[in-house]
Amino acid sequence: MARKLFIAALVMILAQACISYKFNGASLDYNKYKTVSFANFPIRAALVYPPLQQVFQNKLQDVVTQQTRLQMVDNPRSDLRFEGEITNYSLSPQAVGENAYATRTRLTIAVRVKYIDNINEALSNDINVSAYRDFDSNQLLIDVQDQLCEEISTELVDLIFNQTLGNW
Repeated sequence: MARKLFIAALVMILAQACISYKFNGASLDYNKYKTVSFANFPIRAALVYPPLQQVFQNKLQDVVTQQTRLQMVDNPRSDLRFEGEITNYSLSPQAVGENAYATRTRLTIAVRVKYIDNINEALSNDINVSAYRDFDSNQLLIDVQDQLCEEISTELVDLIFNQTLGNW
């Protein structure tokens, strides 16, 4: 009986450990890393959609602060820092229909990120990421632009997080 009770208790402890474990991909030593800061990400693309800058910056800040225990500060000498620019915002035709007009259009956004690790400079890195979404050419860009920018920004931020804090 005692053995069964011991095994049941062990199983419950292991189950709780598995359930309470939160895998968010961040691999930081919180004894060393306490703060993070973000510079503005200006748009340096030929086409400019002004709301994109704020959407992207907010998503990056939200993901880093929600998936780590880092405190956001306004100091370039923080333990970690993200700087960069939006380098591309472009449209390109993807599929041509029978009347020689594009049936699908691709919105591509690219970002250059300078990841600065002020604790361990060897981990600092320059990263270029891009993502895209296709949409029906019979839709006006103005009608789908906000949603596409949200989706693309989410993907870009995930790529950036994984290449910097995720340490994959």
